[in-house]
Amino acid sequence: MDMESASSLGNGRPLDPPASATAVVDAQGIVTGWSSGAQQFLGYRFEDVVGRSAAGLLGQNSDIPVDLSSAAEGWRGTSTLRHRDGHDVAADIQAYASLDHEGSTQWLVVATRMQRPYPRPTQHLDEAEATTEEAFAQCHLPVMIYDAELRALRGSAGAVRALGLSEEQMRGRRVTDILPPHICTKVEEGMRRVFETGEPEHFQVHGRPRPEARGHYWAVTVSPVRNPAGEVRHLQLMALDITELRLARERLALLNDVSTQVGSTLDVMHTAQEMADITVGRLADFVSIDLLDSLLRGLEPKPLDEGPIGLRRVAQQSVLPEVPESVIQPGDVDYYPASSPPVSCLLTGRSSLHRTPDDAVKSWQIADPERAEKVRSFGMHSIMVVPLRARGVTLGVAVLVRHRRRHPFDDDDLLLAEEIAARTAVSIDNARRFTRERTTALALQRSLLPQHVAAQDAVEAAHRYLPARSRAGLGGDWFDVIPLSGTRVALVVGDVVGHGLQASATMGRLRTAVRTLADVDLPPEELLVHVDDLVTHLKTEVGTAPDSEPDVVTDLIATCLYLVYDPVSRRCTAAAAGHPPPVMVTPDGRAEFIELSAGPPLGVGGLPFETAEWEVPEGSLLALYTDGLVEGTEHDIDRGMALLLQRLDQPALSLETVCDDLIETMLPAEPSDDVALLLARTRFLGSDRVATWDLPSDPAAVAGARHEVSRCLTNWGLDEVTFTTELVVSELVTNAIRYGSPPVQLRLIRGSALICEVSDSSSTAPHMRRARLFDEGGRGLMMIAQLSDRWGTRHIPGGKAIWAEIQIPNEQS
Repeated sequence: MDMESASSLGNGRPLDPPASATAVVDAQGIVTGWSSGAQQFLGYRFEDVVGRSAAGLLGQNSDIPVDLSSAAEGWRGTSTLRHRDGHDVAADIQAYASLDHEGSTQWLVVATRMQRPYPRPTQHLDEAEATTEEAFAQCHLPVMIYDAELRALRGSAGAVRALGLSEEQMRGRRVTDILPPHICTKVEEGMRRVFETGEPEHFQVHGRPRPEARGHYWAVTVSPVRNPAGEVRHLQLMALDITELRLARERLALLNDVSTQVGSTLDVMHTAQEMADITVGRLADFVSIDLLDSLLRGLEPKPLDEGPIGLRRVAQQSVLPEVPESVIQPGDVDYYPASSPPVSCLLTGRSSLHRTPDDAVKSWQIADPERAEKVRSFGMHSIMVVPLRARGVTLGVAVLVRHRRRHPFDDDDLLLAEEIAARTAVSIDNARRFTRERTTALALQRSLLPQHVAAQDAVEAAHRYLPARSRAGLGGDWFDVIPLSGTRVALVVGDVVGHGLQASATMGRLRTAVRTLADVDLPPEELLVHVDDLVTHLKTEVGTAPDSEPDVVTDLIATCLYLVYDPVSRRCTAAAAGHPPPVMVTPDGRAEFIELSAGPPLGVGGLPFETAEWEVPEGSLLALYTDGLVEGTEHDIDRGMALLLQRLDQPALSLETVCDDLIETMLPAEPSDDVALLLARTRFLGSDRVATWDLPSDPAAVAGARHEVSRCLTNWGLDEVTFTTELVVSELVTNAIRYGSPPVQLRLIRGSALICEVSDSSSTAPHMRRARLFDEGGRGLMMIAQLSDRWGTRHIPGGKAIWAEIQIPNEQS
């Protein structure tokens, strides 16, 4: 006998049915085990149930699954079971998976009777209902109860406060009778869906619950209210005011956008305009930003004097097209009266919040009638004036205005505007400082480059220099056109690797060195050797500077192309140090690269340079450039050089036009490297402008040389310089015959100046010295220096040449 039977017999009467029962069901749904508790729970005996389907134990409308194979870890739910006498028993069912002795799946099912709540005394029920009623009526959240026709039944104190209606006024009214159309449409649609689906709805709405109220954001929850049968009979609508949370998120999003979008460039006006664009529509209806005019002229701000202050408008924006609220345009200067809030803001560095009836705004309007008319015509009612301060310096002022939004600025808006202005001011100051430093560096760079190219007898030249637009700074590109003796000209283009002031300074030193070495008429390959030595020395100096880091090898590298053109022989000689080759365009428009041995870059040291020589047709175009021209961001160097040939392979145009075309077509809008471009169209000095005589090594030949020179000058119409030229020729020829070696040759070249040149086979160069009182010689070169504008010596293959340049009066180049 089990414990349950014994218990029933102990007191002579049957006990209440137990609260739970257990049974075992196999995988096919057949009952294989049945407890005595189950027998008392449902009234079935062991032999009546075991071996039969468990489905026979289920009551009507039961949803318990008979096949539990899909419940891998068990199942729990409620169901109705059938008692042996025919009535239904509501029970909680739990099924636990296990294995039988053969390893097959079986289920241990535990059924527990669902307990009904005990009835409460009437007095306690009335008290509880009264407490519930008070809690609902006094709820500070807007809560409404609606019937199936979406008519209000109840409203909490929070709903009364939010809607501005009493509960009696709300009762029986639909949502469309209480809320504005754009709000009630969304709410009613949600309420209907809850009635249809029985599932809660969550959504957000924005608007004014009553006309005089300020717009609010609401998180609305509509929940079904079910009767004991589980049917949806009513709806509960609860609204949570999330206005402050929404505004805080919008302010945070605005600050985040300011941080990420303002200061995208290092341009002062563009940075200010970014602030205006982001702020308008989200905080203000009109924004103007004015800066001290001295800042835009590269000057540091000075202490301001009391009185009208002129500020330059750098940015403005409005919710209205074309910014009609503004009295000036960007770039213009606006003078603010001394009593105006912007001037006070600049002097004190503090922001201010105003309504248009304020005394400060009225005084401003009286002193500025044009602005007062704008205030009246657009209905401006709220103004914030915020300083732009960075690193302790006031840069300008921002004025934010509302005229479309009904509600004025508040203190939170002022704090937000101050934070936006502070972040923008730092970006503006960075842009200002970068602009000033870049302007200074660019001025230094341009001062180190030729300011203008003097007219040459050998070539017609044109050039362009474009600094890099990237933040890396200026580079070390340079060019030069150097007049040489004998009407020859040297064309130079170079590039110091790197950016910044160090590269610019190095460029200036190299250009000076090249010009100095060119004055002594060194051949191109020898000149590059000396410049290479200079770069090596510069690397040593930089590496041992006091502020240089120890054990760091200074990477100072430069490239250079040095080309010499002789208009008499029409021959070019050139040498390159790691530089791209020049381009020659013949008069018929055919362009080709000149094959040069590129040689090592300057600064590598120890390697020789090679010279190339070729003949240039008269009227040809020579193009020298730095790699920035052919290494633009839109093409690699091979494609860039091919494009360069393509742009030059055309009939001859003016050099300025060719320069402009190359810059426009070869370079992107924002080149990342400096560009130096030098174009030269060659000229030819023929026999009508050059006279040459071979002289015997005999002092008597001096007189004949003077006679030939006089006759030649008469033919050229240069009688006014005949006497001076005869003296110079007499001294040069005498020195060549007396101190030089035959053969001796005299040459006159008529260009923009008259050049007298005497050559011999001796390599010994003369030196000018000051003769003493009783010396018989030593005065020749001194006299030549006094009679000529320039004179010098250059080495030529097989000897030397001494030349003197005599200015031709009223000669037009």
